[in-house]
Amino acid sequence: MPYPSIFEVATLAENKKRLDQLTPKTSPLWGKMSSAQMLAHLNKTYDTSRGKIRIEMDPFMHFFIKTFLKKTIVGNKPYPKNAKTNPYYLVTEIKDFEEEKSKLLQNMQWAFEKGSDYFEGRLTRSFGHLTAKEWSNLFQKHLDHHFQQFGV
Repeated sequence: MPYPSIFEVATLAENKKRLDQLTPKTSPLWGKMSSAQMLAHLNKTYDTSRGKIRIEMDPFMHFFIKTFLKKTIVGNKPYPKNAKTNPYYLVTEIKDFEEEKSKLLQNMQWAFEKGSDYFEGRLTRSFGHLTAKEWSNLFQKHLDHHFQQFGV
């Protein structure tokens, strides 16, 4: 299933609309995270993509991810429910919902404003260089997965 581009106004508006449906009391349809923890989890992916946080990876793991997981992660097929994630991205501590929501809005806006030209061929530590479409899928697919997890 093709994902809508995060660089389109309509996609940003739809993502904001879905985010506004989420509350601190929204329960997940699967998984263990609270809505605030899920938002923090999404924000961690933006933090690494923006270079705010660096995750060190041994060379074998880097090769494995780039060779075998890249297509699954940035492709058009949705993530399965309860899929494993890198331990760094797990959020188990209590998080402030409003703070994480505000940060996610800023992150979504940042990616939109940077635009596809900024992302075209941009390097990731995990997957190497990605096209703008792959970057868009990376962000949109992840947002969609967790919005569905919380029924929004």
